[in-house]
Amino acid sequence: MGKGTTLDRRKLQAPRHDRLLAWYDRYGRDLPWRVRGAERPDPYRVWLSEIMLQQTTVATVGPYFRAFLQRWPTVADMAAAPVEAVLDAWAGLGYYARARNMHRCAQVICRDFAGDFPDDEARLRQLPGIGPYTAAAVAAIAFGQRASVVDGNVERVVARLFAVETPLPAAKAHLRDLAAGLLPADSPTDFRYGDFAQAMMDLGATVCLPRAPRCDLCPLRQGCAGRSAGIADTLPRQAAKAPRPTRRGVAFWIERSDGAILLRRRPPRGLLGGMLELPSTDWRETDWPPAEARTAAPVRADWRPLPGIVRHTFTHFHLELVVWAGSATDNNAGLWVRREELDGLALPTLMRKAVAHALVADN
Repeated sequence: MGKGTTLDRRKLQAPRHDRLLAWYDRYGRDLPWRVRGAERPDPYRVWLSEIMLQQTTVATVGPYFRAFLQRWPTVADMAAAPVEAVLDAWAGLGYYARARNMHRCAQVICRDFAGDFPDDEARLRQLPGIGPYTAAAVAAIAFGQRASVVDGNVERVVARLFAVETPLPAAKAHLRDLAAGLLPADSPTDFRYGDFAQAMMDLGATVCLPRAPRCDLCPLRQGCAGRSAGIADTLPRQAAKAPRPTRRGVAFWIERSDGAILLRRRPPRGLLGGMLELPSTDWRETDWPPAEARTAAPVRADWRPLPGIVRHTFTHFHLELVVWAGSATDNNAGLWVRREELDGLALPTLMRKAVAHALVADN
């Protein structure tokens, strides 16, 4: 009975696999980290791209990916680099813990695996910064292993294929199980697991769109339960999100007599860890009274608040920064940088906003 069930399932799966892979061969995206045909993917490039693509768009990642490869062509090159250099090159991509973990992962691969990436999910998941999704993606794409790769695009495709109406995030485990069930039941060694994973992601990114899905172009439209029920464009459902709180802080624009501006590097752990910043107070939900903000300033100065507010949104909260300007003599509080050099520095997006605000408001 079990054997018959497997054969029946395989018969049901085969047309779906064939249609999807044929569509991918014709319409799959050309991406800088992707190879086609018999060429074997480079695990380092696959891993690097997948880390960068977490919570970041393909269009944003492309230039960073090329710049990283030019600077660090191999995992050994990245492992040998100072973590500050990796963080600075990452500036603008956000979620900076990814860059710190990526650097640690490169070092572990060189130290414990002689510079070669493990080729299975279980060992990949033991590496810093590699979770279930990234482990599956590297295993399938770089090594052709049987692995179910589920990102947000794939969740959307699967939710519509099976008309899953349970809202996210509660539906995630069920969607992962359904996605795994799309793989061949008998695990053929010649199945294109990497191409199948990338085809599912491309389908979600280019056809099975969040709004106005292009069902007429979908190779899986036959048998799509969401389309048949007329609810595809409403899936996946989303649970109501709690409102983000707003935190507040003061950033200090400190100028030396020669026009240089004081920057400092944030602690290695925590939000924007290891990145350069304008010195600032902690970020909290209550306002900063002037007397308390002066106490938190890195140097003594005759402070004057600049008009306006710098606003930025992180994953879990909104941030409002006011900028205070003041003059100070040289000291060891951080790094002094000339105004004309600020634009070329690797600053996180928030600090680029703060610098731009200060440059306008302080003139």
